[in-house]
Amino acid sequence: MSDSPGRPVRPDGEARLVWPDGESRHVWPDGESRLVWQGRFLEAHVAPWGSSGQWEYVKRTRGVQAAVILALTDSHEIVLVEQYRPPLGRQCIELPAGLVGDGIEGEDVFASARRELHEETGFEAARWEPFGEFASSPGMVGEIFHLFRATGLSRTGAGGGTPTEGIRVHVVAVSAIPAFIADARARGCAIDTRLLIGLNLLGQTPA
Repeated sequence: MSDSPGRPVRPDGEARLVWPDGESRHVWPDGESRLVWQGRFLEAHVAPWGSSGQWEYVKRTRGVQAAVILALTDSHEIVLVEQYRPPLGRQCIELPAGLVGDGIEGEDVFASARRELHEETGFEAARWEPFGEFASSPGMVGEIFHLFRATGLSRTGAGGGTPTEGIRVHVVAVSAIPAFIADARARGCAIDTRLLIGLNLLGQTPA
């Protein structure tokens, strides 16, 4: 049991949070989250929360995680992908990414990152640097993704992903990223928030 600020504490079957002011407040009654719907890739849960409310969230089935790649050419260009995202109803500018072990039993995170980079962009990388795990949107989605920086790039394929993905590859000078994002927004594209992490690592500010 821990009394550090913001950490869950479960005395006698209850759950409380100890807040920075030192007060211990009730958070949710005894009970676990409940699966209310499951599809092929996602599942929806409801967890008791507060005295009369509930927390609704989604997770990937089987606890599948994702790999995201910040790929940089020797000419200091960043490799981006653009594809249509049904939840947004429009094109989205993103870092290359994909599910860990997508259709490949036992595939680890690093192997997934290499595979997704080549499938989506046609690039292979000589050097890889892991940046650790990140939560996509912890108030709503249980997804965890692993971020890598890939350098020493060589293009050995066409990219584009699977036939249904229709991925368009953009190789953009890092110095031109703000203008590229502004142009993408002007033509109606959404911008994936994970691109902000990549830009921060490069010391860049988006438009």
